[in-house]
Amino acid sequence: MSLRQLLLRLPCYLGALGPRRGPLDTISSVVSWRGQSSRSPAHWNQVVSEAEKIVGYPTSFMSLRCLLSDELSNIAMQVRKLVGTQHPLLTTASQRSLAEITELIHTALLVHRGIVNLDELQSSDGPLKDMQFGNKIAILSGDFLLANACNGLALLQNTKVVELLASALMDLVQGVYHENSTSAKENHITDDIGILTWKKQTFLSHGALLAKSCQAAMELAKHDAEVQDMAFQYGKHMAMSHKINSDLQPFIKEKTSDSLTFNLNSAPVVLHQEFLGRDLWIKQIREAQRKGRLDYAKLRETISAGKGVTSAIDLCRYHGNKALEALESFPPSEARTALENIVFAVTRFS
Repeated sequence: MSLRQLLLRLPCYLGALGPRRGPLDTISSVVSWRGQSSRSPAHWNQVVSEAEKIVGYPTSFMSLRCLLSDELSNIAMQVRKLVGTQHPLLTTASQRSLAEITELIHTALLVHRGIVNLDELQSSDGPLKDMQFGNKIAILSGDFLLANACNGLALLQNTKVVELLASALMDLVQGVYHENSTSAKENHITDDIGILTWKKQTFLSHGALLAKSCQAAMELAKHDAEVQDMAFQYGKHMAMSHKINSDLQPFIKEKTSDSLTFNLNSAPVVLHQEFLGRDLWIKQIREAQRKGRLDYAKLRETISAGKGVTSAIDLCRYHGNKALEALESFPPSEARTALENIVFAVTRFS
């Protein structure tokens, strides 16, 4: 392990200097990663900050304070001496490295999603050679992050954890493939997918990584299969609730730009189509088209007048309640409260 890698992980080591933590402290570090939080309510940032205090370090894998601190370099040398021993600090630091690996995988996926379809470029988008160069950088950058994540997984030296994260990565790729195949362009009618299909695809592309990372944290902490399953259920339902909350933002924000687009296969739209019926939905799509382009402001008003938005809010709270149910099997603690507050942050709409 290079000195730079060790310094990046020092917040994990420092947070583990206290007494041995319970099972929920280990998934607090995994759950409080910052992926996909940009569209969540302001309260989200507050509850994540509270969770960070419990695990003892900022969850972002890039901490400049750690990289620039000479004092932490000295501590790193002391931690290095523990390698090969049975000190509990090293076990806890493996659990927290998992959170960084999870964020690396998630970030790599976001970078890869930034690849531009060159066939759809217009002259106003910029020179073709620049867009081609940008695509190459996105591919190489994402691959670099994935390579580092794989290296970190190997250093954990736990076959089951490697298997869990590898299967989560496979789920991500499969989920993104389905998203790309069902995503609707402005001049196309959306696909006829029901809410059950939507939930399966969303779990693959958004829920599997968090769910299996939570389960892997319990495996590293040497908890039994029942505890691991409860952690998996929490991560799964928490991720689903967060995704639905994100899908709802264009429909529930008080001030929304008329030019703001939204995914026509998002949860409120899928539910709206399911209640309305395919034929009427296609009619509404065509009525909202102007010169081959969709008038998203008009379509948003049409969807908001139906049952899709309120049903999506109910579905978000359902998954939130399932996540809370999974936490009930754990004893009360600061970590459990932090995880509960994270759920409350994405299920509160008033």
